[in-house]
Amino acid sequence: MRPQRSWVVLTDGYLTSRNAKTAHGVIRYSTDSIAAVLDREYAGSSLAEVLPGLGRDAPIVGSLGDALGFDPSSLLLGVATPGGWMPEHWRAWMIEALEARLEIANGLHRFLRDDPELVELADRNGATLWDVREPPSDVPLFSGANLDDPRPVVLTVGTDAAVGKMSAALELVAAANAGGRRAEFIATGQTGIIIAGWGIAVDRVISDFTSGAAEKLIADAGKDSDVLVVEGQGGLWHPAFAGVTLGLLHGAAPHVIVLCHQAGRTAIEEPPYTKLPPLPEMIEAYERNAATVRPAKVACVAVNCAGLDDDARAETIVEVENETGLPAGDVMSGDAPKLWAAVDAALP
Repeated sequence: MRPQRSWVVLTDGYLTSRNAKTAHGVIRYSTDSIAAVLDREYAGSSLAEVLPGLGRDAPIVGSLGDALGFDPSSLLLGVATPGGWMPEHWRAWMIEALEARLEIANGLHRFLRDDPELVELADRNGATLWDVREPPSDVPLFSGANLDDPRPVVLTVGTDAAVGKMSAALELVAAANAGGRRAEFIATGQTGIIIAGWGIAVDRVISDFTSGAAEKLIADAGKDSDVLVVEGQGGLWHPAFAGVTLGLLHGAAPHVIVLCHQAGRTAIEEPPYTKLPPLPEMIEAYERNAATVRPAKVACVAVNCAGLDDDARAETIVEVENETGLPAGDVMSGDAPKLWAAVDAALP
């Protein structure tokens, strides 16, 4: 059983930005409570006022001292910065948190355990430093052992990074379970691990072992689960992340693939702004690369329609369905059951 936490979510300066996707994901999907959000820009407001779409409420405070008044157990470093650097002004809040015996959960590439002062403070106060991205020491090379696992595997993949692969996986799991299946979410990134309480951040695994990490996740999943939904990472057209994407595609050896796409995106969002091919070409590329280990078809397209009004969203969904010939929908607008039906129909 995973421990239940009460989070102070630290987003100072990033609350409404894409960089706060760790905070946004934990607030939306975690079963833990949210004691407070620490962000000086919005201090005095509530989470429901600033980000109503997250579906949770909590006070937003301007200091850790104020947050301690809400009896938290843990401090979450709630941002995902490019390359995983840590804002230096956060250090004073981390020191204060450890002195108050709070656990600190860190999803960045810079590990807290490499900071002697923080380690000494944690030891002295009986606090815990959780470097979420630290992989286990026993990740194997890929062997193909999971090809004999009887449970079907679904993998979300992306046309780019940050298009909603984790959200799609979580929403599909919820829709599957609501429909009577025993589906399990398999976390492969820092935010998913914090939500699920376990997993492997595959972007911290040595490249030769990425597919082995995915295989290990399949083997370690709950034995009473009858469908495993694996959270995808990156995208084949993003030069920085394509290696992780491909390793996960091979290692998870999915039976069914769900393509995730940001509505209107025609190039990756970061340098070098690689142009994206048409959706049918991307579908064909994912299916061709998956077939290296096990043939798998894309069953549907999860379209992230954030920022579109209802009419534009409906028009976009129809356009994607016409372009790909596949069911499409926006899981954040209630379409997860429709997409799960397409996945379920394609499962072996």
